[in-house]
Amino acid sequence: MKKLIFSLFIAAASFSAAAQDPTRTTLHLIGDSTMSIKPNLYYPERGWGMALPGFMSQELEILNHAANGRSTKRFIDEGRWGKALSEMKEGDYVLIQFGHNDQKKEDPARYASAEKDYPAYLHRYIKDVRDKGATPMIASSICRRYFEENGDVRYTMTDYVNAAREVAKEENVTFFDMNKFTCDYLQEAGDEATVKFFLRIPPGIYTRYPDGKSDDTHLNTLGAAWVAQFFIKDLKAKGHPLAKYVYRETL
Repeated sequence: MKKLIFSLFIAAASFSAAAQDPTRTTLHLIGDSTMSIKPNLYYPERGWGMALPGFMSQELEILNHAANGRSTKRFIDEGRWGKALSEMKEGDYVLIQFGHNDQKKEDPARYASAEKDYPAYLHRYIKDVRDKGATPMIASSICRRYFEENGDVRYTMTDYVNAAREVAKEENVTFFDMNKFTCDYLQEAGDEATVKFFLRIPPGIYTRYPDGKSDDTHLNTLGAAWVAQFFIKDLKAKGHPLAKYVYRETL
């Protein structure tokens, strides 16, 4: 199983970064580090968008534009959104998932308030996608693996999840509640059983982290596949047009 997952990630990394094929429908992934490609496959962090091609037929092209540390605001301000738009064509699909970095009030380059700026940016993304003749979709941020002392999951994204859901409703676009799927699973499975999905680096392996690292936001290889499966299953449950490209639901 581990060899299968790793081989899928090798293929997915190159496939997700490939140039667009004008003869195929393309799914564009727009988001942050929890979704993005990690070019160094010797480092264990993975974005769930890297795992997605392993579940989908190659009749669907997947372009992963997501980038570490980006918010709805920063992704636009840096020109990444303009570049992604230039690669979209009529009939494509665009999945937009931000929130983790939009929360960071201490960083004006990234902060977008849940009450005003974040929904405004989402409305802009949706309009721009529709202007290209493509179909926008919204996903809420995945759950951080934080547990209270009583064993309950701490919901750290509620305002942004609610804002994303409301924008999707207002704009009549498909909403994938990845936060609910992942938080519900963490709650049911519990603290100890879910460590395996998140980034854990023992001391003495990487010079950048001589004392090791414990990260409950970012995913490892297994965690990326775990999250991707929630998206795949919801595609099928919704009867979404992209569901016809699914050729496996589990690894």
